[in-house]
Amino acid sequence: MTRRTIATLLLASSALAATSVSARPMTAEDIAKIESVGAIALAPDGNRIAYTTVSLPDVTEGEENGGPRQQLRLAYGPGNVRDFLPGDMNVGSIAFSPDGRWVSFLWTKGDEKRAVWGIPVDGGAQRKLATIDGAAVRSYAWSPDGQHMHLLAGAAEDKPRASQSKAGFNAIVYEEEAQLNRLFRAAIGEMPDAEPQALAIPGYVSDFKIAPDARYGIIESAPTPQVDDSYTSKRVQVLDLASGRISAVVETPGKIGDVEISPDGAQLSLIAGIDINDPAATTLHFVDVATGRYRALNQGAPEAAVDAEWLPDGRLAAVIHKGAQSALRIYNADGSVEAEHDSDELILTAVEAAGNRIAVTANSPSHPSELFVWDEGNFERWTAHNPWLSEIDMGQQRTVTYTARDGQAVEGVLIEPVGGAPRGGAPLILDVHGGPEAHDSNGWNTNYSGPGQVAAGQGYAVFLPNYRGSTGYGTAFSKQHQGNYTDPEFTDLVDAKRALVEMGVADADRVGITGGSYGGYATGWASTYFSEEFAAGVMFVGISNQVSKFGTTDIPYEMYNVHSLAWPWDDWLKMLEVSPIYHVDKAETPLLIMHGAEDTRVSPSQSYELYRSIKVRKPETPVRLVLYPGEGHGNNQAASRYDYNLRMMSWFDTYLKTGDRKAQMPDSRPVLAPGTVGTPSADEE
Repeated sequence: MTRRTIATLLLASSALAATSVSARPMTAEDIAKIESVGAIALAPDGNRIAYTTVSLPDVTEGEENGGPRQQLRLAYGPGNVRDFLPGDMNVGSIAFSPDGRWVSFLWTKGDEKRAVWGIPVDGGAQRKLATIDGAAVRSYAWSPDGQHMHLLAGAAEDKPRASQSKAGFNAIVYEEEAQLNRLFRAAIGEMPDAEPQALAIPGYVSDFKIAPDARYGIIESAPTPQVDDSYTSKRVQVLDLASGRISAVVETPGKIGDVEISPDGAQLSLIAGIDINDPAATTLHFVDVATGRYRALNQGAPEAAVDAEWLPDGRLAAVIHKGAQSALRIYNADGSVEAEHDSDELILTAVEAAGNRIAVTANSPSHPSELFVWDEGNFERWTAHNPWLSEIDMGQQRTVTYTARDGQAVEGVLIEPVGGAPRGGAPLILDVHGGPEAHDSNGWNTNYSGPGQVAAGQGYAVFLPNYRGSTGYGTAFSKQHQGNYTDPEFTDLVDAKRALVEMGVADADRVGITGGSYGGYATGWASTYFSEEFAAGVMFVGISNQVSKFGTTDIPYEMYNVHSLAWPWDDWLKMLEVSPIYHVDKAETPLLIMHGAEDTRVSPSQSYELYRSIKVRKPETPVRLVLYPGEGHGNNQAASRYDYNLRMMSWFDTYLKTGDRKAQMPDSRPVLAPGTVGTPSADEE
């Protein structure tokens, strides 16, 4: 094993936001090589921080295609970071042992099932710590004594079913034959081969934690593995580890987010929805473990709780998003606020704590997620994993607030073209987030499906609107769209366009739109009903027919509870009238439609419907449908992500930059960079 010191070059981090002499625009090939900080874990004394970096194979440099990979690293201070495992080990779920001597992780070695492995922090090779025969370990937790682990594993192998499947009897019974997870207590250390002890758990358990004294555990359980149940029926339950009985149930009525156990084991912090119609888990609660009673701490505030972590002294640190910005808030044990620390240009996304140290992951307009430590009133940066970003000439980024037609203030994030908008305005891309129970922050906003700085480097302005239905502005704001698809949420998008035109940022005749999932729905609507407003659209895994979507999605109850507040049969015509296919007669916007072929959230049939409707009813309107085999509700593989970005920007260059809606469609195959896996290298050419 190599443990080389990483030259993180933190002194160069200040240059990331500056323009160097050799500055150049960002490209799709740059996105392919981005590395970001993923999970973090602190040693019990806080002196070491284990973390993972997340990246994909760089297919533009000839690496074989694959999905995201995580590598383990240890940080000891600013710039003092080391690789801790061989580079080809893809690990997850990192943690420290209670004595701080081991870093544990989940890893799949060769053809083996995924198991818990560990590596000593002071030297030595990795070794297997705990496993379940015939099943992959999905998550785990150390017991306080350091001699045991609790393991959440998949269902036992059904050998007769497997034999039948190999013989061709492999029929799938939809939403039946549920495979439930199992919980075990396993010995480690001196007894690595002892048979794990099975513990009875109710329903489909997706996560669990062990109390500091190991008397009880906290499980998150839903009746079935169905996604809809995870949204509508999941509850936090207190499991007595001695008797195996559920001693309390936290009967929150809505969605469940992060849950943490206090150091004394007496209470929980829980981020959850306030009612069944709350679109997202954004309200922070304290829960009494003995009774399951809970109380909200920030209900009604124009903000969203994102993550929380108990401090050793019984206080709670919480990441709070306020619109497009963020802060670190410290609560006392009684729920009162002790302090709040503004994060300035950083967008905090997660918090962990141990000893006297608080660590966060955070991004900014100039860099993806990195590791920071709260130190004497400042967030001290410990890592800088993309030093080459100092070469990139980036567009200026800021928040913009505009007034919608009914007087509602709406905020968004604006990325200006590199060098600023020219007289008369720049071509503008609205990048619409999904959900809509989500929000865009004023941080790093460039990715394979988000044009961000790639578009800014090519002369585009990009605006990410937090339209009504978004989180980060309070539950009342996130509920404003309910029961009335498309209005006001999508009129907010048109009002954003008009505001940016008035500001001189955008050219009114060259405004395009893109987005995935609900953002794809917005793109489909903008390209049909609002076609006269938008010169080009790129729609990803989007909704085109609200009637047929109900029958082909895995979240019908979630749609009802937090979006429509009505069933299609309550008013068939009304549901059709808020569907892009109903307004194809207006469709003059050149539309590129892309979809994962195995999407279960929004069926690919939604894209087929809109594509076919436009081809038949508006044959003069440019439209193209691209399917990604093996991909679901969003692209996971490196090659399909790179392909997506190339197609998106080529479509906008063809129709939006020129403003010519009748231009010939770009080639059906994008031009890959020389040396990309599957293509000749630059030397061979």
